Formats: sequence, structure tokens, C-alpha cells
Amino acid sequence: MKIVLQIVLWVVIGVLGYYVYNAVYGPVEFNKIKDRRFIDVVEKMKDIREAQLAHEEIIGNYEDSFEDLIKFIDTAQYVITQRRDTTFLDKEYRKIYGVDKYIEDVVIDTLGFASVRDSIFDASEDYSDLMYIPHTDKKRFEMKAGYLEEDGKKIPVFEVRAPKDLILADLDQDLVMQEKQIKSVDGVDGPAITVGSMTQVNTSGNWPKNFGEIK
Repeated sequence: MKIVLQIVLWVVIGVLGYYVYNAVYGPVEFNKIKDRRFIDVVEKMKDIREAQLAHEEIIGNYEDSFEDLIKFIDTAQYVITQRRDTTFLDKEYRKIYGVDKYIEDVVIDTLGFASVRDSIFDASEDYSDLMYIPHTDKKRFEMKAGYLEEDGKKIPVFEVRAPKDLILADLDQDLVMQEKQIKSVDGVDGPAITVGSMTQVNTSGNWPKNFGEIK
């Protein structure tokens, strides 16, 4: 009987130890894994944003297809220009009035071209998987693009979204639920990591300003 009680006691101690560990160290480990994954997701979203901004600068709008965005990265080029002030003689004015008159103007010279791909990515960096959320089984970012109308003008906008449910799918779901409801200046608010917006002119992300700087 004594041996049985000792066994039961050790089992109880083991169970209590497990729950204490989960209560104390579980959230610590969760946050370590979460932060690492979020940093990786944010870094990729920054690349997507840079590609979208290049697309808007060159084409005039944002792209809602990752396949087309990657084709754009492969082929598009920035035009490198130089702006300089100049003056020239108004010959028509001189002909009419017999007086020299100089007109001030701005000349834009084309100096060359720069690849969008080389401007955003390192030579060895593979961006063919730009559409996949890191730490998921090839789950894709949600990406939208369109226009907002302000003062009678159509302004291009885009939004990219990565649900926390997908990024943290294999972790404690109670902690994931808490993470989705977080409101903190040091965290990523809401149920998803996002960059851009379809409801306002904004190309910022919802992560903290210094997020991702600490590796």
C-alpha cells in the first residue's frame, strides 16, 4: 500500500510540475517563438511593400497578383534622371519687341536605368516565394489592390495581410487567442500582421517601429 501511495504521489507531483511549467515557462517559450516568426514575416512583408511601391512609381498603380508582381520585379527598370535649371532666349519676343528676354525652364535628363530586382533584392536572394507566409505550409499572404477616391481623384492603395492563426498554427491555441487580442505599443495589434490599407492612403505596417531590428 505504501508503494502504491508513493507512486500516486509522484504522479501527482509530476502532473502539478507539468502544469506549473506550462503556466510559467509556456508563455515565455511561446513569445520567443512568436517573435522570431513575426520578424521573418515582417521582413518578407517589407520586401512586398518595396516591390509594390516600385510598381506604383513605374506603372502608376499597385498589383493584386503575386505572379504579376514577380514578373514586374524580373523585368522592370527605374529611369535614372537628373533635373537641372536652364534659361533660353525667347526669339519670338525679341523678333516682336527687339529686346532680349530669357525664359527660365527645367530640363530633365535621362542618365540611365536601374533594375527593380537589383534595387530591392540581393543577387543571391530568391524572391520566387514572395507570396508564401514564412513558417507555414506555403500559405499565401492575402493581397489586395485598388483605388480610393479623394477630392475627385483616384489614389492607388494596397493591403497585404498575414493572419496570426496561420503563423502560429502549431502552438498553444489558448495563447494564440490571447495574442490575437493584444493591444500593445511593443506588439502587433489585432488578429493579423498587415501592411498598407484598402480604407485609407497608408503604406505602413501594424508592427512596432523598431520591430525586426533585433535579430
